[in-house]
Amino acid sequence: MSKYTKMQKKEEVTRNWYEIDAEGKILGKVAAEIAVRLMGKHKPSYTPHVDGGDFVIVTNAEKIAVTGKKLLDKKYYRHSGYPGGLKVRNLQEMLEKQPTEVIRKAVERMLPKNKLGSQMIGRLKVFVGNEHVHSAQKPERIDL
Repeated sequence: MSKYTKMQKKEEVTRNWYEIDAEGKILGKVAAEIAVRLMGKHKPSYTPHVDGGDFVIVTNAEKIAVTGKKLLDKKYYRHSGYPGGLKVRNLQEMLEKQPTEVIRKAVERMLPKNKLGSQMIGRLKVFVGNEHVHSAQKPERIDL
């Protein structure tokens, strides 16, 4: 038995599937839990330099809740690259037009900003409504 901490190797990673229903849940709290699952920090075998996270399925993305005046005050910016090409949408418009992107962006900004973070965000599956196409994986439901 070694006196050193066991470091996980990428060959030893086992990935589970989790499903989260976002209906009526607070955006930041849901995003934080999703980020923990994608990074694998909930596992005792967590190693920072190894992508040991799990797959996460989020349903009912359009029914996410926020507190305060965030529906009108929270802004999402993007730029076309051309002069005067700044596009701004508030949270209410994003929930109407792209509800899956609200959760995806919230989670993505909580993950590491490197190659591992790019791999992690690829394991996030966000759906509008109750149905999803990953029922064959038998995801475990998480109640927050």
